[in-house]
Amino acid sequence: MRKYRTIFLTFIAGLAVISTLYFFSGQLESRSREKRHPSLIYTTQKTSHSYPSEWAWLKRSFPYGRADYNAIPQALKETRQLRAVRKSTAFAQWEPAGPSNIGGRVVDIEFNPSDPKIVYAAAATGGVFKSYDTGKTWQPVFDEQAVLTVGDIALAPSDPDMVYVGTGEANGGHNNFPGFGIYKSADGGKTWTHIGLDSTASIGRMLVDPDNEQKVWVAAVGSYFEKNPQRGVYVSEDGGQSWQKSLYVSDSTGAIDLVMNPNDHNILFAAMWERIRPAVSRSQTHLYGNTSAIWRTSDGGKTWQQLGTANGLPDPQAEQIGRIGLAIYPQNPDILYALYTNYDPNNGYVIYGLYKSTDGGDNWTKTAASSTFSSYVGGFSWYFGQVRVSPSNPDRVYVMDVRLLRSDDGGSNFSQLSYENLHVDHHAMAFHPQNPDYIIEGNDGGINISQDGGDTWTKVADLPVTQFYEIGLDASRSVRLYGGTQDNGTLRTPNGDMDQWERILGGDGFYVLVDPTDPEIVYAEYQWGELYKIAFGSYTPLITTEMKNEPRNWSTPVEMDPLDNTILYYGTNRLWRTEDAGKSWQPISPDLTRGLDDSRLGTITTISVAPSNPEVIYAGTDDGKVWVSADYGDSWQDITGDLPFRWVTRIKVDPQRDSTVYVTFSGLRWRDPQPHVFRSDDMGQSWQDISANLPDAPVNAFAVDPKNTDILYVGSDIGAFVSFDRGASWQILGEGLPAVVVNDMKVNPDSYELIVGTHGRSIYKIDLYDVTTMDAAPDRKPIAGSFILRQNYPNPFNPSTTVRYRLSGTASVELNVYDLLGQKITTLASGKKGQGWHEARWNARGQAAGIYFYRLLVNGKYIDSKKMVLLQ
Repeated sequence: MRKYRTIFLTFIAGLAVISTLYFFSGQLESRSREKRHPSLIYTTQKTSHSYPSEWAWLKRSFPYGRADYNAIPQALKETRQLRAVRKSTAFAQWEPAGPSNIGGRVVDIEFNPSDPKIVYAAAATGGVFKSYDTGKTWQPVFDEQAVLTVGDIALAPSDPDMVYVGTGEANGGHNNFPGFGIYKSADGGKTWTHIGLDSTASIGRMLVDPDNEQKVWVAAVGSYFEKNPQRGVYVSEDGGQSWQKSLYVSDSTGAIDLVMNPNDHNILFAAMWERIRPAVSRSQTHLYGNTSAIWRTSDGGKTWQQLGTANGLPDPQAEQIGRIGLAIYPQNPDILYALYTNYDPNNGYVIYGLYKSTDGGDNWTKTAASSTFSSYVGGFSWYFGQVRVSPSNPDRVYVMDVRLLRSDDGGSNFSQLSYENLHVDHHAMAFHPQNPDYIIEGNDGGINISQDGGDTWTKVADLPVTQFYEIGLDASRSVRLYGGTQDNGTLRTPNGDMDQWERILGGDGFYVLVDPTDPEIVYAEYQWGELYKIAFGSYTPLITTEMKNEPRNWSTPVEMDPLDNTILYYGTNRLWRTEDAGKSWQPISPDLTRGLDDSRLGTITTISVAPSNPEVIYAGTDDGKVWVSADYGDSWQDITGDLPFRWVTRIKVDPQRDSTVYVTFSGLRWRDPQPHVFRSDDMGQSWQDISANLPDAPVNAFAVDPKNTDILYVGSDIGAFVSFDRGASWQILGEGLPAVVVNDMKVNPDSYELIVGTHGRSIYKIDLYDVTTMDAAPDRKPIAGSFILRQNYPNPFNPSTTVRYRLSGTASVELNVYDLLGQKITTLASGKKGQGWHEARWNARGQAAGIYFYRLLVNGKYIDSKKMVLLQ
């Protein structure tokens, strides 16, 4: 049934002639991109849907399977140039919105050996944080650098203010981003200098010589998705001014771990890992190989010896050995542990065994076999593969995998440590230098602290490093935010507090929609579009078997009709629609993709329904197609035209004009740099590049200002930007947002804030009154916005409700509640308050049911008053 045939009958009748000419004036298929790009890695044969584990890479490398990640630092330079000349949005400040209590993937933790109250932590895509209270609270110290993806941190024992950071996470999952080499700080993280190794892509471990803070060892894993020679063990003896490659095995074998003998700094052990995940074909992926092995040097890296079967270690070829983790006991460095992973055709990537040496690595004994660990791993041990030994007890050994394990008998038997307050998927562990039972542990849920050797754990709720894919808004209460995240499911904050977020759906979360007529009804999904309707505590799966059998994106798009909350759209390779809130679905389009010969491609990535006319529907795909239907999905027009042959990330329709549409693209320039943002004012018949001076980085998010549609917002791999002239020029949006990947952005119409979901630094928001009221001229100061008093929520209520108000600048405030007789009941807020939005909560317990009024005074002047109802 076409619901809008009645609503828009007159409009559609007038559009019919135009639509007819429009649909039949062009070819169904746009001019073939393949003919213009003969060296593309893809053909035009369709294969079956498969696991899109390289999602982030595919977005940026399509269609060549190559990406120039040096483009990101270059884009950061362009951003700094914009920052130097702009002033018009400098007064608008980004505000973190959390979550801080959920966390995200933490890949390294390092204590200051001289002052253990000082601790550093590396977030996978969130930068470096520093704690001054032994890990209880944290503050970022790396936000101004070119990349926030981090692999490892190393402090110089002889000068702990000398901090080295290796960028590029080494774990190599589907949402990882390469780094840009090594950074150094000589003042404990206050300032940083880039010191080279730009093309190493990912760093597994770094060590600083205990006697010489200028001598640094780096274990470089290399590129995730292509062979490159910048792998192996590097050393610098001049603090990073120059580097020498000390150990190199092959262009597909990197160094994942590195330990040093604390008594003889010329003795080091390196774990080499053969690993390659080609972008061309997942079937060619291997995370194991003949060259995965342990190497030892006894002369400071001049020569290296491979350790193998003659030393009691496994044969990498026969056992398909993968990642290897190393640990050395500091009080007796003859004791070493090596954790081997391998590929098992029946169980995936598992722990092969734990090996122990008591003679400095000459001979090794297998202390625990694969069966010891089989109940605690998930088939992807290549993602973890780390081992630690207590600095005070050589028999206490910790293994990090999906679960955190401990042995107290030298590695023969293991037990799972308490998982209360402890997230799964473990990557980092550090021991207090003066109390080895005090452990700080990093996992996919952030940081946990144990003060009893791991028996019990406390979660740290002060690390806003959650990786968001998508965000959602509650139209009835602007402070209630939602979002889908990596590793931490679908989250929401019920009251807007940073540390009060909660999980409403597990897995990895993606799109989330809140019913505007009933906020207790939420649509949320986990990976590959497993969509649920969450209503009053019940969970109903929505997608059909037929939909499941079609290709679906890792982040499957789901959109709600702007005027009818029962109509939802869902993208496979076709567009599906429900008109009864998910009870039944119908396909309303043909296959909208190109049918390329890559099973990880061929899906719809973005859907946009015109707010002014929901009969107009746009869709974009991961293989560079853009389509429109002007008749509620009855027919479709390919409007790709001469748009770039790139992954389509977003389509957004102007809120007031269904013919004005914006399209954004991913892609890190390779061979033929392409713009990332386009506009059409004629429903896709022609396109205009509006990238202008926007820094050249993949664009992931887009929004049109609902109050002034000339104002556009963009979220890219390096932050957020604004245009006041429909894309003719761009500038940095506000202050306080680091150069982090922005995956999604939405304008909250109630609070008039822009909300952005970042991939590594949680959610930020910015007051658009502070942005849109500013003159774009560089020397003008902002024009003060209005004082605003919002309707309380909920209303009616019992017993509590919240009142929001906005100040255009610092002012003296008085917010009072009165009864019907004009008697003041209570004061909700008083005193001096800063610029921006504020909340005041009233608990009316003990008050009589009935009508009350609340009134806002600013600097002694009446601003506004509103009515609220307290229920019995």
